[in-house]
Amino acid sequence: MSIRLTRRAALVSYAAGVALPSLSWAQTGPAPAGGALAEAVDAYVVKAMAAFPEQPAVSVAVVKDGEAVLTRGYGARAIGGAAIDEHTHFAVASNTKAVTAAALAILVDEGKVKWDEPVRIWLPDFSLSKPELNDMVTVRDLISHRIGFGLGAGDLLFWPNSDRTRAEIMAAVPRVPIEDQFRANYHYCNLMFVVAGEVIAAASGLPWETFVQTRILDRLGMTETLPLMTAADPATSALPHGRLGPPLRYQGGMQTIGQSIQEVWNWSSAGAAGGFVTNPVDWAKWIAVQLKRGELPDGSRLYSEARGNEMWKPNIIVSNSAGPTPDLPGRAIASTYAMGWQVMDYRGERFITHGGGAPGYISGTVLIPGRDAGFSYFTNAEEGYLTRALRSGIADIVMGKTGFDWIADSIRLRDASDARSIKAAAEIDAKQTAGAPPSLPLAAYAGTWRDPWYGDITIERRGRGLWLAFSRTPSLQGPLEAYDGDMLRTRFPDKREEDVFVTFKIENGRPVTATMKAVSPDADFSYDFHDLRLTRV
Repeated sequence: MSIRLTRRAALVSYAAGVALPSLSWAQTGPAPAGGALAEAVDAYVVKAMAAFPEQPAVSVAVVKDGEAVLTRGYGARAIGGAAIDEHTHFAVASNTKAVTAAALAILVDEGKVKWDEPVRIWLPDFSLSKPELNDMVTVRDLISHRIGFGLGAGDLLFWPNSDRTRAEIMAAVPRVPIEDQFRANYHYCNLMFVVAGEVIAAASGLPWETFVQTRILDRLGMTETLPLMTAADPATSALPHGRLGPPLRYQGGMQTIGQSIQEVWNWSSAGAAGGFVTNPVDWAKWIAVQLKRGELPDGSRLYSEARGNEMWKPNIIVSNSAGPTPDLPGRAIASTYAMGWQVMDYRGERFITHGGGAPGYISGTVLIPGRDAGFSYFTNAEEGYLTRALRSGIADIVMGKTGFDWIADSIRLRDASDARSIKAAAEIDAKQTAGAPPSLPLAAYAGTWRDPWYGDITIERRGRGLWLAFSRTPSLQGPLEAYDGDMLRTRFPDKREEDVFVTFKIENGRPVTATMKAVSPDADFSYDFHDLRLTRV
């Protein structure tokens, strides 16, 4: 299977501490500080962007010993557009999760929430598709990815941009399938962070976005940060970019894929999972308070030191290995998820980190508590191999590691991955060419198809063909054509979206149920088509 460092890797590979093949064993030298650290990181980012010339913009913050030593924007808002600066807005997606965890920590300090009491104390109607869990799931579980949902389960409720309200998402939660055992394994789940946001609202009396604005952003002086992307001004934002093929998404030339953040990323109904828009000037303040375990510059506290330590306490093992080797110097012995943060070892030191990915954006935050240092990187394109080079390369500079070229290694891996993806695309096309015709006339597949948690998907006749439309997701509609027997495939006109295979089960000469999966092996995990179980209405 092709490994694509897109949003999938920003949230999964980084969370798991997955190390990809390396070139040599890195050595330890003196770690730069202050101005020298800023100069070294600055030079490295310039070098990385030169090696990935299609990347429009990168924005970086570096904090050391409580001070922002570097906050800078590089590149342009859009291809051929105006230059960005350190105040330019980026969507940072799941970096928001740590803010949601901090909001809960504040309420824990105030005695309004307890980590290990059932969610039903604050949300009496909370229920799941496994009823035996209804009284067992705690607040800690919500933000630790350990309830048992599959990767990205329920994300189609708000990804791609949906017209659902927060209340409608909550109403669908009881019907989203749970595939694994409770607290047994790690599965990244945005949906439960939406629920966590509603716990904040119930316990505080304020909507999630109002609470984080008044109780976190205002106190930190983060005046340029927005809890929800719908308020982002396109004139002050880095615009989203990506590769729309051919042959597949994430292939082909780089292009602007939207004229605003919210055009491609409107998670206002799921803000607690990924709503934030920010810049390096403001995010440096967030990094600083994290490193100080909640202490603010004036000596007051956002949350207690005990809560700060607890948010970094591992709750579920993500992965483990024998540790670093000469070929894999960055491989973690253990990678875990705490609350809104991934916690892992990297080159013998503790990393507190999280990635974020939205259409046209990849970002990340890294804290190295043992060095009282942290940094962030925000980008406005889906170049996962560049963000890999930024994450590990900047970390090595902060830690004084030398002797390894993350940029060259990332380019090597990108080229190998591109070759696998192009081969996979050719195989998909070849199978369609040789595929069997549908067993029934196309008109037989038309109708309304209903999934218990998503809702309705319609298939109707248009001319000689079929047209498929997801009822709550405006961008997921387009022609449905023959592929191989009773497996049909879409051709969505909106090339920002992933096409889908629809496989029909035939009984007594008519289709009665259907399942789906993404056409591309590189599709982002939030296209959780595979969790749909469609029945003809």
